[in-house]
Amino acid sequence: MEKPIMTNLNQEEQEILTSYNNDEWSSVATPERIAELQSYAKATLNQKKIVTVQLSSFDLEVIQAQAKEKGISDQTLISDILHEYVTSNLVRN
Repeated sequence: MEKPIMTNLNQEEQEILTSYNNDEWSSVATPERIAELQSYAKATLNQKKIVTVQLSSFDLEVIQAQAKEKGISDQTLISDILHEYVTSNLVRN
């Protein structure tokens, strides 16, 4: 399997990548555990709800520009921001 090329990694991420590239990692999951985790993931993904939010034109343009820089959709970026907020990882100054 071809190894991914990563740039701009911090020291911990670089150590993990080096360890991975040296084939120091192996899966300990059984087929049963993999199936269990896949079913959890599928159930989680199916729980999404549609929400309508009104934003100013300026805010939407900024969000769209930032999403484009990250290579994701503006909807994904908004969802990520809201998730960070509700999990207390993002706080208002």
